[in-house]
Amino acid sequence: MKKLMSAGLGLLMASTAAVSHAEDVKIGMITTLSGGGSHLGVDVRDGFMLAMEQADRDNVQVLIQDDARRPDVAKNLANEFIQRENVDILTGIVWSNLAMAVVPSAVRKGTFYLSPNAGPSELAGRLCHENYFNVAWQNDNLHEAMGVHMEKDNVKKPFILAPNYPAGTDGLAGFKRYYKGELAGELYTKLGQTDYAAELAQIRASDAESIYFFLPGGMGISFMKQYQSAGLDLPVYGPAFSFDEIILGAVGDASVGVKNTSQWTHDLENPTNRAFVDSFSKKHGRVPTLYASQGFDTANLILSALDEAHPDDQAAFRKALKAAKFDSVRGDFRFGRNNHPIQDIYVREVVAGDGKPTNRLVGVAVEDIQDAYVEQCKL
Repeated sequence: MKKLMSAGLGLLMASTAAVSHAEDVKIGMITTLSGGGSHLGVDVRDGFMLAMEQADRDNVQVLIQDDARRPDVAKNLANEFIQRENVDILTGIVWSNLAMAVVPSAVRKGTFYLSPNAGPSELAGRLCHENYFNVAWQNDNLHEAMGVHMEKDNVKKPFILAPNYPAGTDGLAGFKRYYKGELAGELYTKLGQTDYAAELAQIRASDAESIYFFLPGGMGISFMKQYQSAGLDLPVYGPAFSFDEIILGAVGDASVGVKNTSQWTHDLENPTNRAFVDSFSKKHGRVPTLYASQGFDTANLILSALDEAHPDDQAAFRKALKAAKFDSVRGDFRFGRNNHPIQDIYVREVVAGDGKPTNRLVGVAVEDIQDAYVEQCKL
């Protein structure tokens, strides 16, 4: 992780040094660059800044700050960006509890917010806003898709667990929306938890025939290592957040055979994705995660909208964002009425790669999924 952080900070210095001092567009990025789960924020940032470097716009300045995965820090940083730096756009937040602390007040103040990750249900539904766009997904989507896949594959009695925060509760709600079979158990763990002995004991004592878990970042690494040590032998499923390339590298062969759902995968065949994976891998010496792909898409969406209007012309800039005229790593990209993507979700399988496990595209779990909260949105 220290090597990751060092490479990321070098990117930040190189990128900001190349920017002119006469910028007319300011973007404030608040993301997690330290502590547990920091690789999520590092990849969001690195994907975003790669797109900015490739575009080489001398009128766009990106200011980057670390929220340390703390809602109070994220809120203070947002206020500083808006009030002192006069940013036009905010982006970068990884965790849904931080998004809920920042986004509603920021967009009410007239600032645009583009999410490269967090997609809490309230921001898709009753708290949707014309200045809020989610470029990743709504929290439930990847879990809904796995519910569909496991139902189709006749997977029996999963024991399901997730952290007790908005993305965790949204996630398991999404899974249960489409998986209608019997559950062996359901648990909510502490956000940031690293010891899962009690949970694994409950799984062992249950009549579970499979496991579905959502534990992003270091939580997923800890769980899978302890799962292997516990000697349990149940098929494991999850969203991509539990099985990104960094997690797979840390967990090793224990993850081989696991199936997970994602709106993106590094072996998705389209020219934009091939170029992105190649350029990111060459620059950073690692395969990008879905977080990097989301950062890259978010930056390119912003750049496409800036080709049409300045954020000061809010109506025109908003219209340009909604049109989404950019080449996405996912292929076709479009927004629904509540400014969340309508998109395909894929199934991936973890396979033994060249030196370490990697994800391989299996197929489509669901096509053109629209989140479940759009009808609560008044846009």
